[in-house]
Parts: sequence; C-alpha cells; structure tokens
Amino acid sequence: TGSVPFRTLIIASGATDRIMPLPGWTLPGVYSLGGAQIALKAQACAIGARPVFLGTGPLLYLVAWQYAKAGVAVQAVLDTSSLARRLRALRDLAARPAVLARGIRYTAALLRRGIAVRTGITPLAVEGEGRAAAVVWRDKAGREHRTACDALGLGYGLRSETQLADLAGCRFGFDPVARQWLPDLDADGRSTVPGIYLAGDGALVRGADAAELAGRLAACAALGDLGLPVEAAETVRLRHALATMTRFRRGLEQGFPWPAQLATDLPDETIVCRCEAITAGELRRAGRDLAAPEVNRAKAFSRVGMGRCQGRMCGLAAAEILAATRGEPVEAVGRLRSAAPLKPLPVADEVEA
Repeated sequence: TGSVPFRTLIIASGATDRIMPLPGWTLPGVYSLGGAQIALKAQACAIGARPVFLGTGPLLYLVAWQYAKAGVAVQAVLDTSSLARRLRALRDLAARPAVLARGIRYTAALLRRGIAVRTGITPLAVEGEGRAAAVVWRDKAGREHRTACDALGLGYGLRSETQLADLAGCRFGFDPVARQWLPDLDADGRSTVPGIYLAGDGALVRGADAAELAGRLAACAALGDLGLPVEAAETVRLRHALATMTRFRRGLEQGFPWPAQLATDLPDETIVCRCEAITAGELRRAGRDLAAPEVNRAKAFSRVGMGRCQGRMCGLAAAEILAATRGEPVEAVGRLRSAAPLKPLPVADEVEA
C-alpha cells in the first residue's frame, strides 16, 4: 500500500451502464449494452448470432446499428421510451443538430435492414434454459410478444461513477432529471471540497465530447485557484460549449427516461443484486416489515450492494424498489454510501514452477 500526496485532484471517473433488472436477466447471454459494444469493438466478438437489444437511450441504437453493420442478424430493438416523449424533447435535442441527425440515421439504417424497432414497450422477462433464448415484452397497446434470440444487450443510459467523489467527502445533491445523486459542483467543476474538481461523465453524463471540454475547464479552474495564469476567454468559451451540451443532455433524459416505474412491478423473486443474490421481495421486506427508511439501512438488513460491484449494477434499481415499497419519492431513500476498495480485484497466489 502507499499514498500520493496532492494539492489538487481532478476526478474523471466516467460512467457505467444503468440497469433495471427483469426476470431472467442473470441468464448467460445477457450483457449490458456497454459490454456488448466493448465485445464488438475491442475483441471483434458478437454477444450472439441473433441478439435483441433492449432498454432506452442513444447507446441502444448505436450498439444495434454497430452489430447490424458488422453483419450480425439483430432480431429487434425494444425501447421503453415513447416516440411522443422524444418529440416533446426535440427542442433540447436540437441543441446539437449533428448528433441528433446521427441518431436518426442509425434508426433509419436499422429500419432499412428490416430490423424491428419498437418503442413504448414494457419488458416482462428473459426466457431460456441455461441461456437466454427469448425476450417477453408488452407493446404500448397491451399485447404480449415473445421475440426469440440467443443473446440480449440491456441498458437504460448511463450512471455516473461517483464513488471517488463520495470517499473524498464531496457533498451530493439529487438530480431529478436523471434520478441520480450527483456531486455538487460549480460551473467550472469545483466540488465542495477545496482542491478537488470533477469532470466528465463521473460528474454529469453528457458524452465524450463534453467530458473533454469539462476536463479542460476543471484544469483551468485548478490552475486559477493555484494562482497560475488562465485565459479568461478560454474559460468563457468552454462554459458556453458545455451549456449547449447540458441542454442536449436534458433532452436525452426527457426523451429517453430511466423507466423507474418498472421497479414497482418486478416480481418478488426477481434478482436485483446479482452479487449477493438479493431479490426484489427481500428489498420490499426490508422496507415494509423491517421499516428500513433508506437504502443503507436496507443494505444492512438484506446485503444489497455489498458485493464486488459495490452497488454499481443494483444501486439505482434498489432505491426505486425501496421508495415504491414505502410510497416515497426516490430521493427520500437516499443513496448507497461508498466504501473502499472501490473495485476489488482478486489477488492470485504466485506459484513457482
């Protein structure tokens, strides 16, 4: 072990997939959208020969398009958001017209290939014996469908990786747009702890372009706070560019919302925390029978979020389930507190040959 002293720290911890569980999501063959994309881009591997992509947000369409372009027989793209919501968000989405146009092109390309694209759906379950074999879902008219597949890419946008900021003592606030707890920052990336700055998706999910600009802006703020010269015009330019991207991000959250309502209808036997195999029913018992008022008390009662992923996969969904059980807004049940180590890794014993 060791320590590195610092006067100034810029945290750029990125983001991970935002997941809402459903029955059968722990079957082999079910991947996060980010995992499916990494498999294709980094390893030239497809998650399956006939995958379905389910969730919402721009990444859903991007990954499906990338798979289709690679020659994979994508069976369907199932989106929980509705077309009407996207139309209402169009004014904010138009803040970045080139990005908006690219998303429209991805959707059009999928349709031209004959791939079913369904919006406003409700996911019900993943079926399969030993591996994902079908997705069961309900359309906006209430009709139930079963789409056969051999793999599923699942995701509902991204969640900020905030654990380092939490351990550093930064103050957090609830963001009602994203329904996530995020670090409190000023316009330039200063946290509530002197000398600690945050940038990129780890502070606010706005995408790779915005992350680069936010990193530059945080660096300018840090240099200025250290008494070093910074061009005022550059700071103004960066703030203005980020304001445009923040507006676009608001449109994304409004047009492709996190489907919090799905947590209410999850069957009790559905696994929510896969690390510790904690079900929705156990979480409801913690909130109802054991009167857990917030997620950390529910964690103590049920072990939700105590596994190796440290609540990254289950934390947001667990909060929604607890809030629905108690009949309270999700911000009232708080957030899982971070604990070190952030990303535990197995240590292998060296064996001499």
